[in-house]
Amino acid sequence: MKFLAILAILFLVTCTSKQEKPITETNEPISINEEPDTTIEPFVIAFGSCNKQNKAQPLWKDIIAEKPNLWIWLGDNIYADTKDEAIFDEKYAQQNSNKDYQQLKANTPIIGTWDDHDYGKNDGDKTFNSLAKKISKRKALEFLEVPKDKPVWLRDGLYQSYEYEVNNLLVRVILLDTRYFKDPITKGANGYIPDAKADLLGAAQWKWLETELAKAEDILIIGNGTQILPQEHRFEKWANYPTSRDRFLNLLAAEKTEKIILLSGDRHIGEISKVELNNKSIYEVTSSGLTHSYESAGDEPNQHRVGTLTPNLNYGLLKITQSGQVGLILSGLAQKRHLRVQL
Repeated sequence: MKFLAILAILFLVTCTSKQEKPITETNEPISINEEPDTTIEPFVIAFGSCNKQNKAQPLWKDIIAEKPNLWIWLGDNIYADTKDEAIFDEKYAQQNSNKDYQQLKANTPIIGTWDDHDYGKNDGDKTFNSLAKKISKRKALEFLEVPKDKPVWLRDGLYQSYEYEVNNLLVRVILLDTRYFKDPITKGANGYIPDAKADLLGAAQWKWLETELAKAEDILIIGNGTQILPQEHRFEKWANYPTSRDRFLNLLAAEKTEKIILLSGDRHIGEISKVELNNKSIYEVTSSGLTHSYESAGDEPNQHRVGTLTPNLNYGLLKITQSGQVGLILSGLAQKRHLRVQL
């Protein structure tokens, strides 16, 4: 096992069960374990992004060793950058042929969303070729092995939701699509220029999200490919779409659920961010760089960061214990560093 646990945050949750069985949008059971979990072991959700199918993938063995109950892809699951269906097939096949990833698939349910390179175009938005968007969506769903009767197959975009009963807690996982409906914005010499008139999610996805957020749960997890809380850096982020970001954060502030965790990728760095909304602490874990990372990132500014930024290869863990604790952990190749931050 490589040097792990670069960053960790633990916070107490006191929740009660809302459902007896895990359900999807169509209320169909999801099989996580063959037998109910009656041990003291936590329910482990692992997640990550930015995975080049033709590069070395050194983290899968460590991820498997964590015995995750669920894996969440947060985008750039392969690097396709194409409109060609055959190229998608080739690159997804190359990823699926990785023996360590095969082992993960054999033992762990997998869900996910996409970012730009598996969408088909670097920094892609809604102006990407309409036929290519449909091809890349179909190939992504096939890679994720989403059953053909799920609602996501019938609508535009890759947004989805799942519910799980975890240690007597109802956990909702919402996966957003920040590519298919994204308005284009201007890129200047110092990065993207924020545009208050531009929208990130599109009308249909906003309506769907508001419906999902109106449901009850004990723990709410929202994943997407784009950083939500950080505001200072010059790269792609929700802050480039300030009206969309404000709308999203206002929805979270109005949530009755107090345990809200955001997951993001894209950046080739790992960090944990935090904001206070309506007396709730909202955490975002950015886990990016399964195969390549932004090693020269340095001390990139982020007023919301908790702990330090890691430029090393990394993956994320979310652990839910029977005692009602939720742990957020960012782990990876730490070059003999071992830092733990606890709140």
